Amino acid sequence: MKAIKRHTVTAALPYANGPLHIGHIAGAYLPADIYVRCLRSRGKEVLFVCGSDEHGAAITIRAMKEGTTPRTVVDKYHSLMGRAFTDFGIHFDIYHRTSSELHKGTSQQFFLQLHQNGAFTEQEEQQYYDEEAKAFLADRYIKGTCPVCGNTGAYGDQCEKCGSALSPKDLKDPRSTLSGSKPVLRSTKHWYLPMERSQQWVEEWINTGMLDGAMQHDPAEWKPQVLGRCNSWLKDGLRARAMTRDLDWGVPVPLPGAEGKVLYVWLDAPIGYISATKQWAADHGTDWEKWWKAEDTRLLHFIGKDNIVFHCIIFPILLKMHGGYQLPQNVPANEFLNLEGEKISTSRNWAVWLHEYLERWPGRQDELRYCLGTILPEFKDSEFTWKDFQDKNNNELVAILGNFVQRVFVLCDKYYDGKVPAPADGNEQDMLLWAELYALPAKIAAEVDRFRFRDALASAMQVARSGNKYLTDTEPWKLEKNDPERVRTVLFNCLRITGALSVLLEPFLPHTTQKLRTMMDLGSLNWDDVFRADLIIPGAQLAKPEHLFKPIDDALISAEVERLHASKPMEPEPPSAGPQASPAIGPTKPNVSFDDFGKLDLRMGTIISAEKIEKADKLLKLQVDIGEAAPRTVVSGIAQHYMPEQLPGRQVVLVCNLEPRKMRGVESQGMVLMAEDAEGRLRFVHPGEKMAPGSVVK
Repeated sequence: MKAIKRHTVTAALPYANGPLHIGHIAGAYLPADIYVRCLRSRGKEVLFVCGSDEHGAAITIRAMKEGTTPRTVVDKYHSLMGRAFTDFGIHFDIYHRTSSELHKGTSQQFFLQLHQNGAFTEQEEQQYYDEEAKAFLADRYIKGTCPVCGNTGAYGDQCEKCGSALSPKDLKDPRSTLSGSKPVLRSTKHWYLPMERSQQWVEEWINTGMLDGAMQHDPAEWKPQVLGRCNSWLKDGLRARAMTRDLDWGVPVPLPGAEGKVLYVWLDAPIGYISATKQWAADHGTDWEKWWKAEDTRLLHFIGKDNIVFHCIIFPILLKMHGGYQLPQNVPANEFLNLEGEKISTSRNWAVWLHEYLERWPGRQDELRYCLGTILPEFKDSEFTWKDFQDKNNNELVAILGNFVQRVFVLCDKYYDGKVPAPADGNEQDMLLWAELYALPAKIAAEVDRFRFRDALASAMQVARSGNKYLTDTEPWKLEKNDPERVRTVLFNCLRITGALSVLLEPFLPHTTQKLRTMMDLGSLNWDDVFRADLIIPGAQLAKPEHLFKPIDDALISAEVERLHASKPMEPEPPSAGPQASPAIGPTKPNVSFDDFGKLDLRMGTIISAEKIEKADKLLKLQVDIGEAAPRTVVSGIAQHYMPEQLPGRQVVLVCNLEPRKMRGVESQGMVLMAEDAEGRLRFVHPGEKMAPGSVVK
């Protein structure tokens, strides 16, 4: 392999049909961001590319569910995801979108070149058709039973439970997602990619790294599960796959007689990496081709395991058949992240949504980055729990990293008026410390290069652990009176360690390390500055001591767990085995007329804030948004059932047209509806899915 001069790093294009959750972040985006940050710190030339995948049936399905247009859907979620990435500290060089005109032109040109090269075959095929909806069904418009794992909710292109790539005809008991009816087969024409023609070279390239007689990559560097997934597909034999679809949303097929047909999303989407590069290059007045076509460029795709086949087999075939492009040198796919003992599910709302986390935990991006960094599903599925999040924060970020920095700054402030002390000569204890620490930057970099980000983060945190131990063992607070020279040396060494942490932890905790550099007035640093002798200048002014991290109490974690369970749709009750005694919930009240009931104005509201009312054990004061210019103040007798910190973000049903009533000096402008069980527990009445504040309850 030739020497690498630059790196093109892509992160999987997220579908613009919903928000990002922590499974997405742990699968592709956080690992990619860590990798890129580390490369850049070491002086490597990198282009980091991503964007919204805005075509395909998933978009049109979302539009139908929301009663709007695909364009409205993609505009909404492109903006939402872009802001969430930025706020979380994942910084792409460009976050593009596949609905752009540049992407459309790039994709059509790519398709035409493939067509000219004889890459496609035209076939009349029997495709599923929905007679009720009067439409051919793209693969995401069909659900059925997976022939591999038996999942009854598999899509026509992929089973999201086992990850198997499918075709609609593979499904057992297929059903249309448009009407729910059983589809029929009808004839239609499509352009197919005969992948079986590429079977031999793909096998050789994946398993030996050789392509056209030259070494392209080292298979030993690929994750075993990636190679395993590829070889499982290859063992079954590659088959022709349609590269076009019968849809009205997507990139139109640029051929005569192809009206009403668009490019298959898995042809269109990876080309999005290329069109994004083109846009970035145009914005910066530079050449895009070197990032994709130069032999000294290394191409890497960060993805989740459900996208392995598309990035390791289909896209490389397309690149080679087009000609002129470099194939990926690695595809470090991650496994899946589970949540509180269950698989993350967007349909069941079993997820921690990134934008909601950023709203509820402002300024605490790095706490989540750290927790996810320690549990990345690099080789097998892993699990996020709110309790583990709390433990990682309190026992590691607060107790180790934060505690070390806090103690060092407090002592410098106490003994030297917040200035860097001048050190004296070190001793054997210091020599042993530096011998340990000097080895860590290279170790961390090597672990990042091998995509072992969990190990790399643990090694970086070892610097803080060693610093903490060194400070505890030396006990400078006991030496100040009798050995002030030793104290100056110890604290100077600790400041050097703090400066090193601001570099070594930057790929993982960018917000925290920037704060550290500001506190020490260090400016911009790179990997080579880690233990630079003149990094810390005696006499330099330090910032006042402050806590880098705050402990998280049990109430906040309980609120998150409860919020997660509350947002999950209720499972249907199992059929009763026979008559059962009903709980003693009391008789119903006398009938009222429909006109009387119709006088009530019931609206959906979202609780913005909640606080206890002084000297009132049962009352909470709520601020509830019902879509009016200002939120309403509502007094509710639920203080014995909910803590105030549990309530922001909850949706409630509010009786809006009650006469205002003062309670404990607070005027209540409505009443929140609650349900009471036989044991006297109160629970909110709320919809199964989120609704806009002010929605009328009928």
